[in-house]
Amino acid sequence: MASNVVSVSIDESTMNRIMGFYREYEIEPSNEFILFAAKNEDVMVTIYKKVKNGCRSCVFQGNKAEYEASIFVPVIPETMKKEIHRKETYRFFDQIGSDEVGTGDYFGPIIVCAAFVDAKGNARLHELGITDSKKMSDQYLLEIGPTLIETFDYSLLRVDNETYNTQQQRGYNMNKMKAVLHNRVLLNMAARHPGIALCQDQFAEPSLYYSYLSKEKEVAREIQFSTKGETAFPSVALASCIARFHFLKKMEEMSLELGAPIPLGAGTEVDAFAKKLYEQIGEEGMKKYVKWNFANTKKLAE
Repeated sequence: MASNVVSVSIDESTMNRIMGFYREYEIEPSNEFILFAAKNEDVMVTIYKKVKNGCRSCVFQGNKAEYEASIFVPVIPETMKKEIHRKETYRFFDQIGSDEVGTGDYFGPIIVCAAFVDAKGNARLHELGITDSKKMSDQYLLEIGPTLIETFDYSLLRVDNETYNTQQQRGYNMNKMKAVLHNRVLLNMAARHPGIALCQDQFAEPSLYYSYLSKEKEVAREIQFSTKGETAFPSVALASCIARFHFLKKMEEMSLELGAPIPLGAGTEVDAFAKKLYEQIGEEGMKKYVKWNFANTKKLAE
Protein backbone atom coordinates (compact mmCIF):
# COMPACT_ATOMS: atom_id res chain seq x y z
CA MET A 1 0.00 0.00 0.00
CA ALA A 2 1.32 3.45 -0.87
CA SER A 3 1.67 6.27 1.60
CA ASN A 4 1.51 9.89 0.48
CA VAL A 5 3.63 12.75 1.72
CA VAL A 6 2.82 16.42 1.12
CA SER A 7 5.22 19.16 2.20
CA VAL A 8 3.89 22.74 2.14
CA SER A 9 5.05 26.17 3.31
CA ILE A 10 2.66 27.82 5.77
CA ASP A 11 2.42 31.27 7.31
CA GLU A 12 1.72 31.90 11.00
CA SER A 13 -2.04 32.13 10.52
CA THR A 14 -2.23 28.78 8.73
CA MET A 15 0.11 27.26 11.31
CA ASN A 16 -2.22 28.26 14.13
CA ARG A 17 -5.21 26.78 12.28
CA ILE A 18 -3.40 23.48 11.77
CA MET A 19 -2.22 23.29 15.37
CA GLY A 20 -5.71 24.01 16.66
CA PHE A 21 -7.27 21.44 14.32
CA TYR A 22 -4.94 18.61 15.38
CA ARG A 23 -4.38 19.65 19.00
CA GLU A 24 -6.18 16.61 20.44
CA TYR A 25 -3.85 14.32 18.47
CA GLU A 26 -0.64 16.11 19.49
CA ILE A 27 2.36 13.91 20.21
CA GLU A 28 5.81 14.60 21.63
CA PRO A 29 8.19 15.96 18.91
CA SER A 30 10.85 13.42 18.01
CA ASN A 31 13.64 15.99 17.77
CA GLU A 32 14.55 19.59 18.57
CA PHE A 33 13.83 20.85 15.05
CA ILE A 34 10.10 20.11 15.29
CA LEU A 35 7.70 22.74 16.64
CA PHE A 36 4.51 20.65 16.58
CA ALA A 37 3.62 17.04 15.77
CA ALA A 38 0.29 15.22 15.71
CA LYS A 39 -0.82 11.78 14.61
CA ASN A 40 -4.18 10.06 14.10
CA GLU A 41 -5.30 7.06 12.07
CA ASP A 42 -5.32 9.00 8.80
CA VAL A 43 -2.31 11.29 8.88
CA MET A 44 0.80 12.45 10.71
CA VAL A 45 1.41 16.20 10.75
CA THR A 46 4.80 17.78 11.45
CA ILE A 47 5.52 21.51 11.64
CA TYR A 48 9.18 22.55 11.75
CA LYS A 49 10.65 25.40 13.80
CA LYS A 50 12.78 26.98 11.07
CA VAL A 51 11.26 30.12 9.58
CA LYS A 52 12.19 31.18 6.05
CA ASN A 53 10.62 34.21 4.39
CA GLY A 54 7.97 34.26 7.12
CA CYS A 55 6.92 30.65 6.53
CA ARG A 56 7.52 27.25 8.08
CA SER A 57 7.55 23.80 6.49
CA CYS A 58 4.60 21.56 7.32
CA VAL A 59 4.61 17.89 6.31
CA PHE A 60 1.48 15.72 6.03
CA GLN A 61 2.15 11.98 5.80
CA GLY A 62 -0.32 9.11 5.46
CA ASN A 63 -2.92 7.64 3.14
CA LYS A 64 -5.03 10.83 3.38
CA ALA A 65 -2.12 13.29 3.43
CA GLU A 66 -3.18 15.15 0.29
CA TYR A 67 -6.79 15.50 1.45
CA GLU A 68 -5.78 16.69 4.92
CA ALA A 69 -3.28 19.20 3.52
CA SER A 70 -5.88 20.55 1.07
CA ILE A 71 -8.03 21.65 4.03
CA PHE A 72 -5.44 24.32 4.80
CA VAL A 73 -3.70 24.78 1.42
CA PRO A 74 -6.41 24.36 -1.25
CA VAL A 75 -4.03 24.17 -4.24
CA ILE A 76 -1.01 21.95 -3.68
CA PRO A 77 1.71 22.03 -6.40
CA GLU A 78 2.70 18.60 -7.75
CA THR A 79 6.31 19.32 -6.70
CA MET A 80 5.19 19.31 -3.07
CA LYS A 81 3.70 15.80 -3.30
CA LYS A 82 5.41 12.45 -3.30
CA GLU A 83 4.48 8.82 -2.88
CA ILE A 84 6.34 6.37 -0.69
CA HIS A 85 5.88 2.68 -1.34
CA ARG A 86 5.75 1.02 2.05
CA LYS A 87 5.58 -2.58 0.87
CA GLU A 88 9.05 -4.03 1.20
CA THR A 89 10.07 -6.83 -1.14
CA TYR A 90 12.96 -7.88 1.08
CA ARG A 91 13.64 -8.82 4.66
CA PHE A 92 15.31 -5.90 6.39
CA PHE A 93 18.87 -6.35 7.68
CA ASP A 94 21.33 -3.97 9.31
CA GLN A 95 23.20 -2.29 6.47
CA ILE A 96 25.59 0.35 5.20
CA GLY A 97 24.65 1.91 1.87
CA SER A 98 26.29 4.45 -0.43
CA ASP A 99 25.07 6.85 -3.08
CA GLU A 100 26.20 10.04 -4.80
CA VAL A 101 24.80 13.38 -6.01
CA GLY A 102 26.03 16.20 -8.21
CA THR A 103 27.31 14.07 -11.09
CA GLY A 104 24.69 15.46 -13.48
CA ASP A 105 25.01 19.09 -12.39
CA TYR A 106 27.25 21.48 -14.32
CA PHE A 107 27.67 23.67 -11.25
CA GLY A 108 28.58 22.34 -7.83
CA PRO A 109 30.57 19.47 -6.32
CA ILE A 110 30.24 15.71 -6.44
CA ILE A 111 29.25 14.34 -3.05
CA VAL A 112 29.33 10.66 -2.07
CA CYS A 113 27.87 9.41 1.20
CA ALA A 114 27.60 6.08 3.00
CA ALA A 115 25.15 5.68 5.89
CA PHE A 116 24.39 3.02 8.51
CA VAL A 117 20.82 1.90 9.18
CA ASP A 118 19.68 -0.67 11.76
CA ALA A 119 16.11 -1.79 12.52
CA LYS A 120 15.44 1.20 14.78
CA GLY A 121 16.86 3.56 12.19
CA ASN A 122 14.77 1.95 9.45
CA ALA A 123 11.60 2.61 11.45
CA ARG A 124 12.69 6.23 11.90
CA LEU A 125 13.23 6.59 8.15
CA HIS A 126 9.66 5.43 7.54
CA GLU A 127 8.40 8.02 10.02
CA LEU A 128 10.31 10.77 8.22
CA GLY A 129 9.17 9.66 4.77
CA ILE A 130 12.69 9.10 3.46
CA THR A 131 13.01 7.70 -0.04
CA ASP A 132 15.22 8.39 -3.06
CA SER A 133 16.37 12.02 -2.80
CA LYS A 134 15.53 12.54 -6.51
CA LYS A 135 11.88 11.89 -5.65
CA MET A 136 11.81 14.31 -2.72
CA SER A 137 11.51 18.08 -2.89
CA ASP A 138 14.65 20.08 -2.18
CA GLN A 139 12.60 22.16 0.25
CA TYR A 140 11.81 19.10 2.34
CA LEU A 141 15.40 17.85 2.23
CA LEU A 142 16.68 21.20 3.48
CA GLU A 143 14.20 21.03 6.36
CA ILE A 144 14.83 17.40 7.30
CA GLY A 145 18.60 17.39 6.62
CA PRO A 146 19.67 18.59 10.10
CA THR A 147 17.59 15.81 11.67
CA LEU A 148 19.19 13.16 9.45
CA ILE A 149 22.77 14.21 10.15
CA GLU A 150 22.10 14.38 13.90
CA THR A 151 20.27 11.03 14.02
CA PHE A 152 22.29 8.72 11.75
CA ASP A 153 25.94 7.72 11.45
CA TYR A 154 27.43 8.45 8.03
CA SER A 155 30.65 9.17 6.14
CA LEU A 156 30.73 11.82 3.41
CA LEU A 157 33.29 12.96 0.85
CA ARG A 158 33.06 15.99 -1.42
CA VAL A 159 35.00 16.73 -4.59
CA ASP A 160 34.93 20.43 -5.37
CA ASN A 161 35.01 21.65 -8.95
CA GLU A 162 38.68 22.61 -9.03
CA THR A 163 39.68 19.12 -7.81
CA TYR A 164 37.25 17.48 -10.23
CA ASN A 165 38.71 19.37 -13.20
CA THR A 166 42.27 18.51 -12.16
CA GLN A 167 41.41 14.80 -11.76
CA GLN A 168 39.72 14.79 -15.16
CA GLN A 169 42.96 16.00 -16.73
CA ARG A 170 44.81 13.18 -14.96
CA GLY A 171 42.61 10.55 -16.62
CA TYR A 172 39.96 10.02 -13.96
CA ASN A 173 36.63 9.69 -15.74
CA MET A 174 33.40 10.25 -13.80
CA ASN A 175 32.77 6.59 -12.97
CA LYS A 176 36.33 5.98 -11.81
CA MET A 177 36.12 9.00 -9.55
CA LYS A 178 32.79 7.79 -8.16
CA ALA A 179 34.16 4.29 -7.56
CA VAL A 180 37.10 5.62 -5.54
CA LEU A 181 34.80 7.81 -3.45
CA HIS A 182 32.24 5.05 -2.85
CA ASN A 183 35.00 2.68 -1.84
CA ARG A 184 36.42 5.12 0.69
CA VAL A 185 33.13 6.00 2.41
CA LEU A 186 32.15 2.32 2.58
CA LEU A 187 35.52 1.48 4.15
CA ASN A 188 35.11 4.32 6.64
CA MET A 189 31.71 3.02 7.72
CA ALA A 190 32.75 -0.64 7.73
CA ALA A 191 35.54 0.26 10.16
CA ARG A 192 32.96 1.78 12.51
CA HIS A 193 30.41 -1.02 12.02
CA PRO A 194 32.34 -4.28 11.44
CA GLY A 195 30.51 -7.19 9.86
CA ILE A 196 27.59 -5.12 8.56
CA ALA A 197 26.36 -5.75 5.00
CA LEU A 198 27.46 -3.23 2.37
CA CYS A 199 25.02 -1.94 -0.28
CA GLN A 200 25.39 0.41 -3.22
CA ASP A 201 23.32 2.12 -5.86
CA GLN A 202 24.90 0.49 -8.91
CA PHE A 203 26.33 2.86 -11.52
CA ALA A 204 28.65 0.32 -13.22
CA GLU A 205 28.84 -3.45 -13.62
CA PRO A 206 30.56 -4.93 -10.53
CA SER A 207 33.53 -6.20 -12.59
CA LEU A 208 34.07 -2.72 -14.05
CA TYR A 209 33.54 -1.09 -10.65
CA TYR A 210 36.29 -3.22 -9.08
CA SER A 211 38.58 -2.65 -12.06
CA TYR A 212 38.43 1.09 -11.30
CA LEU A 213 39.80 0.25 -7.84
CA SER A 214 42.68 -1.96 -9.01
CA LYS A 215 45.31 0.48 -7.73
CA GLU A 216 43.62 1.17 -4.39
CA LYS A 217 45.44 -0.19 -1.33
CA GLU A 218 42.21 -1.31 0.33
CA VAL A 219 38.93 -2.28 -1.34
CA ALA A 220 35.51 -2.89 0.21
CA ARG A 221 34.24 -6.24 -1.10
CA GLU A 222 31.07 -8.34 -1.03
CA ILE A 223 28.92 -5.34 -1.87
CA GLN A 224 25.26 -5.87 -2.71
CA PHE A 225 24.67 -3.83 -5.88
CA SER A 226 21.27 -2.68 -7.14
CA THR A 227 20.41 -0.36 -10.03
CA LYS A 228 17.44 0.78 -7.93
CA GLY A 229 19.44 1.02 -4.74
CA GLU A 230 17.33 3.76 -3.16
CA THR A 231 14.22 1.55 -3.18
CA ALA A 232 16.03 -1.72 -2.48
CA PHE A 233 18.10 -0.49 0.47
CA PRO A 234 16.99 2.09 3.10
CA SER A 235 20.64 2.86 3.81
CA VAL A 236 21.16 3.94 0.19
CA ALA A 237 18.03 6.12 0.31
CA LEU A 238 19.35 7.73 3.49
CA ALA A 239 22.81 8.25 1.97
CA SER A 240 21.27 9.90 -1.10
CA CYS A 241 19.25 12.30 1.08
CA ILE A 242 22.20 13.26 3.28
CA ALA A 243 24.38 13.79 0.20
CA ARG A 244 21.68 15.90 -1.46
CA PHE A 245 21.28 18.02 1.67
CA HIS A 246 25.01 18.80 1.73
CA PHE A 247 24.97 19.48 -2.03
CA LEU A 248 22.12 21.97 -1.68
CA LYS A 249 23.87 23.74 1.20
CA LYS A 250 27.04 24.03 -0.90
CA MET A 251 25.04 25.42 -3.81
CA GLU A 252 23.55 28.03 -1.47
CA GLU A 253 27.08 28.97 -0.39
CA MET A 254 28.28 29.26 -3.99
CA SER A 255 25.21 31.33 -4.91
CA LEU A 256 26.07 33.79 -2.13
CA GLU A 257 29.62 34.07 -3.49
CA LEU A 258 28.30 34.87 -6.97
CA GLY A 259 25.49 37.11 -5.77
CA ALA A 260 22.79 35.17 -7.65
CA PRO A 261 21.00 31.81 -7.27
CA ILE A 262 22.71 29.12 -9.34
CA PRO A 263 20.27 26.94 -11.31
CA LEU A 264 20.53 23.19 -10.77
CA GLY A 265 21.15 20.56 -13.43
CA ALA A 266 22.69 21.09 -16.86
CA GLY A 267 19.83 22.42 -19.00
CA THR A 268 19.14 25.62 -20.93
CA GLU A 269 18.65 27.72 -17.78
CA VAL A 270 22.09 26.62 -16.62
CA ASP A 271 23.58 27.49 -20.04
CA ALA A 272 22.18 31.00 -19.90
CA PHE A 273 23.44 31.58 -16.37
CA ALA A 274 26.88 30.11 -17.18
CA LYS A 275 27.33 32.25 -20.27
CA LYS A 276 26.75 35.46 -18.33
CA LEU A 277 29.10 34.32 -15.57
CA TYR A 278 31.78 33.33 -18.10
CA GLU A 279 31.72 36.84 -19.54
CA GLN A 280 32.42 38.18 -16.04
CA ILE A 281 35.05 35.80 -14.64
CA GLY A 282 36.53 33.92 -17.61
CA GLU A 283 37.76 30.33 -17.89
CA GLU A 284 39.92 30.16 -14.77
CA GLY A 285 37.17 31.67 -12.66
CA MET A 286 34.58 29.27 -14.09
CA LYS A 287 36.64 26.21 -13.18
CA LYS A 288 36.05 27.00 -9.52
CA TYR A 289 32.32 26.52 -10.00
CA VAL A 290 31.69 24.10 -12.91
CA LYS A 291 32.66 20.69 -14.28
CA TRP A 292 34.69 21.92 -17.22
CA ASN A 293 34.45 18.74 -19.34
CA PHE A 294 30.63 18.93 -19.54
CA ALA A 295 29.05 19.77 -22.90
CA ASN A 296 27.76 23.03 -21.39
CA THR A 297 31.29 24.46 -21.64
CA LYS A 298 31.21 24.39 -25.46
CA LYS A 299 28.22 26.75 -25.39
CA LEU A 300 29.95 29.46 -23.35
CA ALA A 301 31.55 31.19 -26.32
CA GLU A 302 28.60 30.83 -28.70
